Amino acid sequence: MRLYITVAIFITFSIMNVFSQDLSGVWHGIAKTPDNKEITFVFLLEKNGEVYTSTMAIPTFNVDGIKPKSTSFEEGTLLIDAPDLGMKYEGIWNKTTHLFEGNYNEGSVKLVLNLKKGNPIIAKIIRPQEPIEPYPYYEEDVTFDNAEAGVSLSGTFTRPSKKGKYPVVVLISGSGRTDRNGSSATHRPFLVLSDYLTRNNIAVLRYDDRGFGESTGDFSKATTADFAQDVLSAVHYLKSRNDIDTKKIGLIGHSEGGIIAPLTANQTDDVAFAVLLAATGIPGNEVALMQTKTIRSFPVPDEAAFEQNVRKSHDILLSNKSIPEIGRELFAHNTAFLTPILKSLGAPDANISKFIENETKTSLKPWTRYFLSYNPSVEIEKLQIPVLSLNGSKDQQVNAAINQNAIRAALIKGNNMNYKVLELENLNHMFQECKTGDINEYKDIEQTISPMVLEIISNWVLSVTK
Repeated sequence: MRLYITVAIFITFSIMNVFSQDLSGVWHGIAKTPDNKEITFVFLLEKNGEVYTSTMAIPTFNVDGIKPKSTSFEEGTLLIDAPDLGMKYEGIWNKTTHLFEGNYNEGSVKLVLNLKKGNPIIAKIIRPQEPIEPYPYYEEDVTFDNAEAGVSLSGTFTRPSKKGKYPVVVLISGSGRTDRNGSSATHRPFLVLSDYLTRNNIAVLRYDDRGFGESTGDFSKATTADFAQDVLSAVHYLKSRNDIDTKKIGLIGHSEGGIIAPLTANQTDDVAFAVLLAATGIPGNEVALMQTKTIRSFPVPDEAAFEQNVRKSHDILLSNKSIPEIGRELFAHNTAFLTPILKSLGAPDANISKFIENETKTSLKPWTRYFLSYNPSVEIEKLQIPVLSLNGSKDQQVNAAINQNAIRAALIKGNNMNYKVLELENLNHMFQECKTGDINEYKDIEQTISPMVLEIISNWVLSVTK
């Protein structure tokens, strides 16, 4: 899940009476973002002796099965902590309201979240493109290992029911923790894509990201390069199966997955083709700068100064200094740069300081520093396999024209003789037919993926695997 929020929200509490009952059961709450969007959280608390465990779901984003590392309840305070995922909830029991009143934290994001016991009332959202069981093809839950990283990855393999050796694709998710269905904004695009491809005689392997769902590992410490090793493990696993054509293994990556695919393919001779969906072709620091400007939900008095300060933040992060030194320098810069902006939005001083502190910590994570320094064109240029690159013209997260120009130039420079680069009209980052392309529009669109895109991908894969 990715939340684009400008100012963190904090709340102070009076001393509450200690809650003495067993907390076991379902608890839920609804948090509101500064732009008044609602996010529903659900926690299943279970008690074994004196020890609590919890399982977390976020129905708003079709996310479930999150397993926080620790859950505790002491002196009226409920603490649910998932440091490997950068997530934490802390709430204090209010005897009068019968609520846990507290904050949900994810990276630099902080939301007021009060939990009440019981199941939430959630209106079921019908997504007409999602398949309904029983499926007319073979489906199998699988696990495979990235032994070097000590990670076990869980996923779903599908193929046509008729026995044979089929071309196969590995689906690679974009940035942020994602399950095997690519669940995002109440849609499950990888489920829809997998279903379509399998019905068209293409086998599919999709899996939960490391440290998420049923897969093990620490997501918060991983970089794009680490995720490429997970994909490589998926390719190696597929080679062990007797129901796929091992000479026709391909990769389909969305967003960050679109830059992971070339990085993976160049490390093995076992990848026969690649599909890049909403992929970037320019350096990560340029992508981040563009996203900061296009996704930003607040005005700035001087756009040129804002851009200059963002670039300086990147320069500090990518310096060769020690991490503690980079952290101190970045915090000082962020304080000088962001404080006037946040003050103009009415944020209290205490909240501003905490926000900047959290923002700095998030920026220091391995993934951020790797992404900012990574230029996907270097790997795209090396590709000598068939490549299909698709981008939506209304994508506000990855500019189609700028990135496709870079992707095309890299393929030409590398003398790739079999590629197709297409900009598709009126499609957003999720490849939905849309009005604006705005992130907040994703969940309001009934369509999960444009049928045209499904057909283009399927026909192209079948054409290069004849």
